[in-house]
Amino acid sequence: MMAVPDLIRQWVGGDYVVLGTDGFGRSDTREALRRFFEIDAEHIVLATLSSLVRRGEIESSIYEDAVKDLEISLERNDITEF
Repeated sequence: MMAVPDLIRQWVGGDYVVLGTDGFGRSDTREALRRFFEIDAEHIVLATLSSLVRRGEIESSIYEDAVKDLEISLERNDITEF
């Protein structure tokens, strides 16, 4: 669940990125679930790069290259629709 870790955001200094799911129950392999909920290694790397771009520490082209290299789709589907 993302809601609980997000509650402490106001007390954490610096960048704070919450990784996790919204509690939708699914039955699949752990690897597939991590990919589906965008908490696998590739998405963690992308979240980190996104934070660095927002802070101006790296160029956005590095983020864009990572999206391609990590084969991550930026299109989002409504996961509540099955």
